[in-house]
Amino acid sequence: MKKSNFILLLSLVAVMISCSPSVKILGSWTSPSKPAEGYSSVFVTALTENLLARQAVEKDLVDLIQSKGITASSSFEVIPPGFKAKESDKETILAKIKEMGSESILTIALLDQTNETRYVPGTTMYTPMRYGYYGRFWGYYNYYNPVMYDPGYYTTDKNYYLEANLYDVATEELVWSSQSETTNPSSLETFSKTFAESIVKQLIKDGFISE
Repeated sequence: MKKSNFILLLSLVAVMISCSPSVKILGSWTSPSKPAEGYSSVFVTALTENLLARQAVEKDLVDLIQSKGITASSSFEVIPPGFKAKESDKETILAKIKEMGSESILTIALLDQTNETRYVPGTTMYTPMRYGYYGRFWGYYNYYNPVMYDPGYYTTDKNYYLEANLYDVATEELVWSSQSETTNPSSLETFSKTFAESIVKQLIKDGFISE
């Protein structure tokens, strides 16, 4: 592999890693009273005042759940932007959710956000000997110098801790909960899609929706 191609490959790998958010499910809980057959319909609501984040998270979750053959709906059909819930609104909201045919309610909330600074150690890269570059000092030095050593550096990781809860519409009881950690999301779009995939995968694994 030519030196220029080698350096380009390293750069592309670094970009791919930095642009891919890491979403890890830290744990999940399932109620003993969970329905044996799971749910056939889900009402999705993201509990945030950030309108763009709410739209992205709800849309990606709804789209992915629907792709599994499960009916799903976004809370925008019931809860408008800027809505401030009061106890007196409870029956009205629940009635609308039931009218839509939803059997369960999936809520998403941000629990915490932290910044963590860490040191990334340098690396020394080795390539097989090519004696043709040994004939003159500059030929040898110019070939190996750019790829011999990658110095260490400090970087700050942004960690977001989110909780997803699933409630039974008929009883209003919590039947499932999961906590997840998202590290270094590069954009709302990439985070939302990756997060939705992780949550739906866990719901399938825990038997609440079918694949």
